[in-house]
Amino acid sequence: MFTGLVRDFGTIEALTDDNGVRRLTVSGNMAEQDLTLGASVCHSGVCLTVVSSDLSGDKPTWDVEAVPETLKLTSLGALKAGDRVNLEPSLRLGDELGGHLVFGHVDGLAEIVAIEPEGDSKRVTIRPPKDLVPLIALKGSICVDGISLTVAGTLENGDFQIAVIPHTWDVTSLGYSKVGDKVNLEVDMLARYVARQMQFAKTDH
Repeated sequence: MFTGLVRDFGTIEALTDDNGVRRLTVSGNMAEQDLTLGASVCHSGVCLTVVSSDLSGDKPTWDVEAVPETLKLTSLGALKAGDRVNLEPSLRLGDELGGHLVFGHVDGLAEIVAIEPEGDSKRVTIRPPKDLVPLIALKGSICVDGISLTVAGTLENGDFQIAVIPHTWDVTSLGYSKVGDKVNLEVDMLARYVARQMQFAKTDH
């Protein structure tokens, strides 16, 4: 479980493929207790398990693995050495919940279709997969590439907008984004469960 508050902006140092599994070597300013064997770390919205780590250098490095399904359904499949990822360690009991509850289970890939300045901030328009449109509500929470954000606008064609403050723009991957980029999307878990209940309600009547 995560909060969607990005802790650091990490770098993909290397990628290797072995028998259908891709191993990613990542570096970033993560604490030793967050990189123990088997720890969960959110990489741009995707929960991955630490399978090894090296704390001997100036900056920690660690390895995570992704199966073909994860590579196909998230932006991780397009990553290459040198790319940057948003990082967040898993939530611990007693930690402050500053964003919203995030699973790290990506619901789908969305596309950035517009980036417009609003003073010092940015308004970003995102096109989600059609099946996720009913789960995105004005003023509701949404997780974009691991970042907890509020839906600032919804459009008739199903697109939604987020208003990004300068700090978030500067310290996350959003600051490097451009129109046409794909982003990992996770809808609020409450919307997911309500939609499921409504589906069963329709079946029963």
